[in-house]
Amino acid sequence: MSLYEHVVISRQDISPQQAEALNDTIKALVEEGGGTVAKIEYWGLRNLTYRIKKNRKGHYSLLALDAPAPAIKELERQLSLNEDVLRYMTVRVDELDLELSPVLARRDRDREREPRREDSY
Repeated sequence: MSLYEHVVISRQDISPQQAEALNDTIKALVEEGGGTVAKIEYWGLRNLTYRIKKNRKGHYSLLALDAPAPAIKELERQLSLNEDVLRYMTVRVDELDLELSPVLARRDRDREREPRREDSY
């Protein structure tokens, strides 16, 4: 089987729970095709660089997949039919990176670095 990284951007007007449910649907499709999902990261609602189908923001998710090519092809077909999905991209990789992605690592690092300050006047 081949290794893939898969990024999905879904519409801004769905809830974070619905975006997580979309990730579960993707996981089910991959497992139905004989593959496995090694990692799922929900990056949250983020600004888009340009409008996509009148949306300025989107829910981003990253998945690390180990699946055969027909399973990926079926996954992409199903995502193209889903109205909640704005964009998706699947990239074949040599090895899966199961570490925390730079997007989430930076967010955690920023939270640790910024202690709450109370301004007194």
